[in-house]
Amino acid sequence: METTDFYGSKTINGVEIYYEHYDHPSSTETVVLIHGFLSSLFSFRHLVPLLKERFSIVSVDLPPFGRSGHSPMFKYSYKNIAYTVVKLLEELNIPKYHLIGHSMGGQIALNILYHYPNYAEKAILLCSSGYSKQAKRPLILASYLPFFHLFIKQYLARSGLEKNLKNVVYNQSLIDDKMRNGYLSPFLENRIFKGLTGLLRHREGDLPSSSLREIRTPCLLIWGDHDKVVPLEVGKRLATDLAHSELVVLKETGHLVPEERPNEVYQQIKTFIFG
Repeated sequence: METTDFYGSKTINGVEIYYEHYDHPSSTETVVLIHGFLSSLFSFRHLVPLLKERFSIVSVDLPPFGRSGHSPMFKYSYKNIAYTVVKLLEELNIPKYHLIGHSMGGQIALNILYHYPNYAEKAILLCSSGYSKQAKRPLILASYLPFFHLFIKQYLARSGLEKNLKNVVYNQSLIDDKMRNGYLSPFLENRIFKGLTGLLRHREGDLPSSSLREIRTPCLLIWGDHDKVVPLEVGKRLATDLAHSELVVLKETGHLVPEERPNEVYQQIKTFIFG
């Protein structure tokens, strides 16, 4: 049985959201894929074909990443981005689902669990960001300068795509031209840098321990033991603060677990959701 695949955009909460919807013909379970910072739904390219065997899927480009839009009126706080994802799923008439969030996407998933607790049945957090603070006030004030987005563009250009990719994967041989192009393409347009300025300005910081302890949704945490971006210690701390959670550690794996270990991640997700 094949899924019915749909690719499209909807204006949600004042901004254009690009998404891909794979509707399984018989499964009653839907998973929602939420990517990380400086990424897009491209980061789930190896996981989606596996998930399609057992689940319906909604994969979302968070604004301003991927093919989603940017609006100067949009508030790029984690709470508002979480609300936007929830509203998109309401528009798609999907009342219940499981969240799969990678890196910053894990923090968006946690915001959904905390602020909108009656929607997601379970959550899978892949190397989720955690405990990061809000940007310092001088930097927030500087973000109001007219050409600040160009400073962000210059900063990211100096850091270099190749260096960033080597930082997020343990097995360097996985880095090929398809991966390079997939992660570079969203940054060829200036609009994303204006959106990143908004994210720097509006991001309220990750949920504190006091908020995490109120979350009652079952959570599976999957981490790479060589994660240089969000170290394993963060995963261990989240596993302590989240009351109904378990932590799985993948050996010889970096931050980009959906790219590096899609089969292992899929098996863990399947077991966690179906029991």
